Amino acid sequence: MRIAFLCKRHYTGKDVITDRFGRLYEIPHQLALLGHEVKAWCLDYHGNQDEQLQHDLESGYLTWSSTALKGMCLLRLPANLFKLKYNIETFKPDIIIGASDIPHVFLAAYVAKQLNIPSVIDLYDNFESFGQARIPCFKTLLKYAIHQAHLVITVSQPLKEKVQRDYSLICPVYVMTNGVNKNIFSIGIKHIAREILELPLNAKLIGTAGGLSRTKGVDTIYAAWSELEQKYPDLHLILAGPVEASLPLPSGNRVHYLGVLSERDVVTLFQALDVGIISVQDSAFGHYCFPQKMYEMLACGLAIVASDVGVMSGLLHQFPQLLYKANDSAQLTKALEYQLIQDILPELSILDWRELVAPIEPMLKELIISHSH
Repeated sequence: MRIAFLCKRHYTGKDVITDRFGRLYEIPHQLALLGHEVKAWCLDYHGNQDEQLQHDLESGYLTWSSTALKGMCLLRLPANLFKLKYNIETFKPDIIIGASDIPHVFLAAYVAKQLNIPSVIDLYDNFESFGQARIPCFKTLLKYAIHQAHLVITVSQPLKEKVQRDYSLICPVYVMTNGVNKNIFSIGIKHIAREILELPLNAKLIGTAGGLSRTKGVDTIYAAWSELEQKYPDLHLILAGPVEASLPLPSGNRVHYLGVLSERDVVTLFQALDVGIISVQDSAFGHYCFPQKMYEMLACGLAIVASDVGVMSGLLHQFPQLLYKANDSAQLTKALEYQLIQDILPELSILDWRELVAPIEPMLKELIISHSH
């Protein structure tokens, strides 16, 4: 198959292309490894320079084309979109996959219709909850893309149900959760991980990594910490990720901020902690997301506590002691105290990206065949 893939270049604080990070990289990457010719086009909202990159693979073919839109580059948007359409047409794909946000799924659906080929939309979150959805007409563009799609992929079962309910879809909707790179996320030796990150060797460590913002429910972690630090003098709080300016970090010599970590350093952090915290707000975003962090923590053998929201409520329904009501710091405190003693590791099926993407390949082939008849 010749597959065109459209997505933004940066998400969750990572560069999809250079960091080879997460869902937006792994979908085209794994399809290329299956022997297909994949070309990916990205709008780079943060960059000033266009780039062309080819990733060498053992099989298949994967190239990336990044278009910069920051600053004055934004003035070139109409010309760039025309060029993008021309380049996709020249590639002559059999199918187009649009992902990451509203502009990219709309472009995928629009170009696919122009070329009379099937389109696939990947919803890795509820795009209606994104800030760009407040831009006039953007929700209409999202609705157009979903209605034009021949297959919609969602990151969670709740999001699948929402899409089917709100968009009255005729096409199939397939759930593909987030996965982990099991070559990186694995169980390590705790004291070695702590030495690497210069963390206390003999203390109890709780913490999290990711966006440290109110929208992620991190303020509830801070509120719980204010109680825990008084009760447990050997307990330390470890934090990593971008900090929201209006939500300062807790103070004290038992709070350790590690900055924004690379993926491999996040692995080391999860190997160093005693309990990891997955905080999600009960919101239009949180209810439909699939926190990749949970699988990453579990793959590292880390005990967890999590907000009782969305997909986590279902995955951890047999472990109610590990769940806490969003915004309820007292419940979070209780869950952390429980895990610091019990150290329960839920046995969930954690798939790597190869296992997750492989079932999509026959679906794409079937779409191409059926569309050509």
